[in-house]
Amino acid sequence: MEQTCLNCDYTIDENYCRHCGQKRFKRIDKKYVTDELQYLLIHTNKGFLYTVKKLVKNPGGTAREFVDGNRVNHYKPMLLAFVLSGISAFISHKVIGFAKIMRELYEGQHMNSAFMNDYLSFTTSYNSLIMLSMIPVFALGTWIAFHHWKNNYYEHIVMNAYILSAYVIMTIVLVYPILFFARHDANLVGSISTFSFTLTPFLLTWFFKGFYPDKPLKQIIWRVLASIGLVLVAFFILMVVVTIGAFIYGLTQGPEAMKYFVPAGK
Repeated sequence: MEQTCLNCDYTIDENYCRHCGQKRFKRIDKKYVTDELQYLLIHTNKGFLYTVKKLVKNPGGTAREFVDGNRVNHYKPMLLAFVLSGISAFISHKVIGFAKIMRELYEGQHMNSAFMNDYLSFTTSYNSLIMLSMIPVFALGTWIAFHHWKNNYYEHIVMNAYILSAYVIMTIVLVYPILFFARHDANLVGSISTFSFTLTPFLLTWFFKGFYPDKPLKQIIWRVLASIGLVLVAFFILMVVVTIGAFIYGLTQGPEAMKYFVPAGK
């Protein structure tokens, strides 16, 4: 039975409109909702778990597959990074209480201002979400460092989405269980958190060796170090901008507000 497409007024004689792709009208009922939920769960679990499994085995090779066009079974890289970062932030904030722990650690050192304590506790607690927002910057760093190997900037955005996803998986599986049992010792939590960051160069090297399997390891290591250096410069500039902006805001609010930016003991 023919229908008129509710989207473009084209005549539909199949399940979908051949002109715009609109699905044939069907009244929403129990079967409709059940079919939609079943499709959502099966499709999401298949793509998500498939990609996570591939990332655990070979993150660079997984990204290479996607960039080269083998995408049908893969979860979208940016969406994957977003979902995993959200899971990581939830565990960090609600299960471990990382923000509170880090604030206690920095306040106990009596070295920083209240502003720096809050800034450092926030950046360490929501590290995965901050890294998610910084993917374009990370991509710029790796694109510059690996520029001669012919992948464009947008492909590097996809690569860095996979890198972040692999990093978050590693953090959730290996680091968070340790932090959970050590959460009553702020100093130990700080040491474990710092140590986890030192694994980043090894993760990057593993990733890019998988992405460029025919390239010498020595060249990959040098380019990884260069990309890390570029990202650190970007983070330093960001920290300076945030600090200056906060300081200017404090000046406009008066002397009492400026105490927020004065280091403890001064």
